Amino acid sequence: MKYLDKIDSPQDLKRLPRSKLPELATEIRKVIVETVSRTGGHLAPSLGTVELAIALHYVFDVPGDKIIWDVGHQAYTHKLLTGRRDRFNSLRQYGGLSGFTRMSESPYDAFSTGHASTSISASLGMACGRCLKKDTGKVIAVIGDGSMTAGLAYEGLHQAGDLRKDLIVILNDNEMSIARNVRVFSSFLSRKFSARHFVALREELKDFFRSLPRVGDDVYNLAKRSEASFKAFITPGMLFEAFNFNYFGPIKGHRLDHLIDTLENVKQMHTSVLLHVTTKKGKGYLPAERNPTYFHGVGSFEITTGNSISSSDKPPTYTEVFGKTLIELAREDERIVAVTAAMPEGTGLNEFSKAFPKRFFDVGIAEQHAVTFAAGMSTEGFRPVVAIYSTFLQRAYDQILHDVCLEAHPVVFAVDRGGIVGEDGPTHHGLFDLSYLRSLPNMVVMAPMDENELRDMLRAALDHPGPIAFRYPRGRGSGVPTRDEARPLPIGKAEVLATGADVAILAVGVTVMAALEAGKLLEDENISATVVNARFVKPIDKEMITSLANKIPYIVTVEENVLQGGFGSGVLECLSDEGITGNRILRLGIPDTFVEHGAQKILREKYGIDAAGIAKAVRDMVKGTK
Repeated sequence: MKYLDKIDSPQDLKRLPRSKLPELATEIRKVIVETVSRTGGHLAPSLGTVELAIALHYVFDVPGDKIIWDVGHQAYTHKLLTGRRDRFNSLRQYGGLSGFTRMSESPYDAFSTGHASTSISASLGMACGRCLKKDTGKVIAVIGDGSMTAGLAYEGLHQAGDLRKDLIVILNDNEMSIARNVRVFSSFLSRKFSARHFVALREELKDFFRSLPRVGDDVYNLAKRSEASFKAFITPGMLFEAFNFNYFGPIKGHRLDHLIDTLENVKQMHTSVLLHVTTKKGKGYLPAERNPTYFHGVGSFEITTGNSISSSDKPPTYTEVFGKTLIELAREDERIVAVTAAMPEGTGLNEFSKAFPKRFFDVGIAEQHAVTFAAGMSTEGFRPVVAIYSTFLQRAYDQILHDVCLEAHPVVFAVDRGGIVGEDGPTHHGLFDLSYLRSLPNMVVMAPMDENELRDMLRAALDHPGPIAFRYPRGRGSGVPTRDEARPLPIGKAEVLATGADVAILAVGVTVMAALEAGKLLEDENISATVVNARFVKPIDKEMITSLANKIPYIVTVEENVLQGGFGSGVLECLSDEGITGNRILRLGIPDTFVEHGAQKILREKYGIDAAGIAKAVRDMVKGTK
């Protein structure tokens, strides 16, 4: 690398002449593609923001100035320019760099991110804090057009425009959804409008107009309306002007000269500014440019072709099984509709949207709206299936409680990515859903042990007259032969998979297979285990649990969820309610911590919920008693 190898901080970047920056951008793209082809990651978003990241670090002085990357999945260039170049090959690997920004990872990461639409609110909080401290540093939020579909972004804009703090919001429009037909003239105009002399002139004219006796305010308001009308004619900025932001753009986000000039200009302004930048997702890598959706978040792939390295003869993913089953059931029942929050591909609903376009609803990054929208549809006799990742469903907790559960509306929650997700880390692990869902009145909560049981649970959910959720993991199924028809499960009933007299292992969801394997390991040590596929976290199978507790001295619960309030807590509550106190009970799951990023296998082993970990826990529990 001619230039990148010499950059260990933004100060090194500033020593490069502007004429060399396009070559640096090419080098950075090469490193990102090579690294992500091995580690997987968010390729297309990061390729689209290479020039923007270079320009920001060229103009502003971080970490004194603060740059907040919304979601953080587009910040790979930012990481390369801020002292993490030598560790970039550890991206998303256990013990390596996070795929998002992390305050604990670098002083250049101003805010820890992972979920969409938080940047404006966080940036405004920083700007207000700096104002109170009389700190003159700049605060910049970089937010994508997709994140602008969430209400949180507009809540931040609303307060920011009201307070008029020194805040720069950069709208990274990589779909050109706001200004498809705006071209060179508006880009030129925005560079001129943002120039220091023009801003100064505008402020002087404002003061002059307002100083005119009796008619000053009227003249000023007329001039303001005239300027706004002119800008609205050639730019899409009226929405942001309505929030009291000074709007500039759109400008081309891959023209470093335009970016740097405009950023230098808006840097001199001390009010709320929104700069609209248009970029191309996947820029510089042809497969990602052609298919930015696939390369938004991708596993390892061949650089020359862009093809996935994973084998095609592996079992289907749980997500694929869900999507296929929902189509089968929707053919039988016209009341079934599907709802997603900007994740039709990720939640397996893409084929459903093609098969039933009028019964498919993508609400954008608006999980709260998705849930209440589904509740409304259910009141009209439909059976909405809301498919959302576990970590994102957390954002709609109040709507689940208030708008669905309160009146027991029959809304089905297909909770994807339940449990340990892997390399995306703590912001994406679905380790809280069993706890936050089982506490809600009228809610049924279940988790399948394999692909067939997922199909059965979807059938049972659609037959159930109230709110119901089933959570399933990221990744491929166990490979069991798929049955032709989904069979509805009896609500609240567990099943015994193996019998033994020494210990009862009660497992739920993905941990059931590990519990079965642990039971086989324990047989070799003369410890016989009853293994139960609990299926339901709520209602729990009290009859089976109390029956086993009356016969077996040791009980172990296993779940891929935090221990507080989860499945194991439900078992303890059940035994307490039934007055059973003579058993030794051990709960296995995730302790009171946020789980780091890393491969699922590594993390399950670390937290003792794989087969070996379960077997060791049981062995230690009964050791010396036989």
